[in-house]
Order: sequence, then C-alpha cells, then structure tokens
Amino acid sequence: MIWGNQIRGILKDSSRLSLQISMWICWISFLSYNSYGQVGINTSNPQESLHLGTSTGSMRVESLNWINNSHNGGDVNGDNDMTNDTFPLYVDHNGDLSLELDVLLNTEASDALDDTALSTSAVFLSANSNVGKASTIIKSYTVTFNRPTLLEIKYNISHKIYLNDSYDIIDDFLARRVTNYIVVSPDPDPNNGNTNRKYGPSSKSYTSGSTNSVAGPYFNGHTVYIKIDQAGTYDINIYGEVSSNLKWSGASGTQSRATYVEFAVDNDFLFFRMY
Repeated sequence: MIWGNQIRGILKDSSRLSLQISMWICWISFLSYNSYGQVGINTSNPQESLHLGTSTGSMRVESLNWINNSHNGGDVNGDNDMTNDTFPLYVDHNGDLSLELDVLLNTEASDALDDTALSTSAVFLSANSNVGKASTIIKSYTVTFNRPTLLEIKYNISHKIYLNDSYDIIDDFLARRVTNYIVVSPDPDPNNGNTNRKYGPSSKSYTSGSTNSVAGPYFNGHTVYIKIDQAGTYDINIYGEVSSNLKWSGASGTQSRATYVEFAVDNDFLFFRMY
C-alpha cells in the first residue's frame, strides 16, 4: 500500500513536471531572444530591445487607462464610444511614459500680458512715415534649452487702435494693419539664412469712416513651431506692429497715416511647449 501511494505520487509529480515543461516550451516559442538581449514577441528575429512581430501587435498599460489615470479623459467627447477618444503619450527625462503634459508656459487660467505693467505695449505710427510701419517688443521671455528642440508657441493677443494717444477715433476711411509675431534671438536656426525672421505673424486690418466706430479690443492669434537648432539661451520676443503704407495719386514715397495702437488691453493667452 505504501509503495502504491509512492508510485502514484511519482506519477502525479511527473504529470505536473510534464505540464510545466509544456508551458515553458509554449512560452519560449512565444518569446524569442537573441545574443544582444533583445526580446521578440511573435518574431524569431527581434530588431529592438522589445519587438512586437505582428502587423496587429499592440500594447496595453493599465496605469494609463481612464480608470487609473486622471490625465486620461476617457469618453471626453461624450458620445458613449471609447474607441474614438485618444490622448497623447509623453516621455520624461527618465524615459518614463506619462499622459501628463509639462509645458514651459501656459497662461490659460490668467491674463498673460498686462498692459498697465508693460512700458512698451503701445506703438505709434507717425503721419507720412518714410517706412510706413512702426513696431514694439511687447514682452520678452528668456528660455534656456539644453539640446536642439522644436518650440511650439501659441498666442492670442489683444489690441485697440486709435488715431493718436489722445484716443481719437479713426474716421478717414483709410486702412491700417495691426500685426503680432515672434522674433527669437540669437537666430535659432542659423542654417536657414533668414536672420530676424518673423515667426507666426497674424494681422487684422482696420478702417473707419465714423467717430462712432469701435476701437476694439481686437485679437490676433496664431500657433507656430520654431526649430531651435542649437542648445543655448534665447530671447523669445513678442512683437506688435502697425502699418498703413498709403500712397495717393501724384504722391512720392510712402505716405503713412497717423495710427496709435495699444496691445495687451484685454485677456491675452500664451503657451510655450518644447518637444
């Protein structure tokens, strides 16, 4: 009886061992390794540290789903369909994957530019100017990049437009153009041969024939991507410009019209992100 129990135990252990061996064989056939420590799933020749060798291969990370991660919006569009809601994935300096967006500057919850605190937020174009335009640096930001990068800038900047700094309304039926743009110094991409380039210009044209016309606020907005070719410290200069470039029959040269523009007079928005 004792021998029978021992024999049955041996057979049972053998069955377990056979099952474990079979499972390991299946797992080894599922995973493939090469001499460089690369792992392949459904491939016998992995080309990277982890290689999904199937045209329908995908990955799932439970910590990034909408239940476990507050940065995953789930059914953000509210149509009860989770298959059409996707969110960007980012990697930090440690190589960790995250849904959290880290930016250099985001003023969505506040007014980015306060004209009462900016001494250079207004610009005046004199009558009969030889160049037909005048500009000012509304504000500058100094940013240091430790590597070449792509800088994304979004802006929405307000302005009001008058005949002069006494706030007289324009009523001469002649057009003016108010523009905002970005200039980066030193040149962020010296290989393009375009120094002092104006990035992301956005303009509004204005004309009025009545002193009852509205002077603003109006807004210029744009999104621009700027190539930062070399690591270093750069000034991100936010410009405001006014121009008229008017010339009537028989006149010589550029005949600009007097124009006064105040920038940052309402709630303004700035967003800087580095890729």
